Amino acid sequence: MFSMKATDHSIIFSSLIACASLFSSFALQAESPMPKAVEQIDVNKYAGQWYEIAHFPMYFQRKCVSDTTANYAVNSDKTIAVLNSCRTKTGKMISSQGVAYSQNAGNSQLKVSFLPAGLRWIPFTKGDYWVLRIDPDYRVALVGGPSHKYLWILSRDPHIDASTYQSYVQTARDYGYDVSKLVQTPQHK
Repeated sequence: MFSMKATDHSIIFSSLIACASLFSSFALQAESPMPKAVEQIDVNKYAGQWYEIAHFPMYFQRKCVSDTTANYAVNSDKTIAVLNSCRTKTGKMISSQGVAYSQNAGNSQLKVSFLPAGLRWIPFTKGDYWVLRIDPDYRVALVGGPSHKYLWILSRDPHIDASTYQSYVQTARDYGYDVSKLVQTPQHK
């Protein structure tokens, strides 16, 4: 005859709770809308300087306190050169160079690496950079990815009006981003 000790019951109960938690987290993810990149972007129009208007806090931007910009240029091999810059709390400007690789025919889904050129072949070292929304004049853009971990609102100008900002925040919310995590970036221009 099979008998169970009290500790066996607690192990089984703990396992059932863990499974229930796992399934409920999958269910919550399934309910969250999947971000969708725009169908295509004109990389030549997208190239140039963008000001960061708002972002989700991230480890690699931990030293940045203001004046964050991103500059893009199309390389001869069709990749995109990336130069991100920002001001630290000491007032020093710092920058990071990277390269973006298109992942779709419309160039709206990119993978970006900031590793040195000789190390960019290493798997899992590129981040998603999806253009989720862009106005027809290429003045304001919403950028994120499928994981909901990253989000940026970018503009060609250092400041945008409140209604434009709220419209892009709403697009992010519609895609399932937790917009309460958005931090507006001070621009001193």
